[in-house]
Amino acid sequence: MPTANLLAHVLVSKYADHVPLYRQVGIYARDGMELPRSLLANWVGKCSSLMEPLIAAIERHVLAGSHIHADDTPVPVLEPGRGKTRQGRLDLSSR
Repeated sequence: MPTANLLAHVLVSKYADHVPLYRQVGIYARDGMELPRSLLANWVGKCSSLMEPLIAAIERHVLAGSHIHADDTPVPVLEPGRGKTRQGRLDLSSR
């Protein structure tokens, strides 16, 4: 059973520190913890489901304002079928 601290560490490492799960598996293995990538992926999926109410509340709060401020930072996006990335931008106009 993972603790809340371990789950938080996996999620922060994956999303904030950009450490993919396969690299986390290696990091934990060096510390003597054998955690398969499929197990970490399962934890990430379950955590995302548990966070849906929080995400919905943040979305309602943000969209309740008259303006959404964002920067125009380009984001690398994998182009399906080509195996290459292209320059993309975040689009909130569909909301």
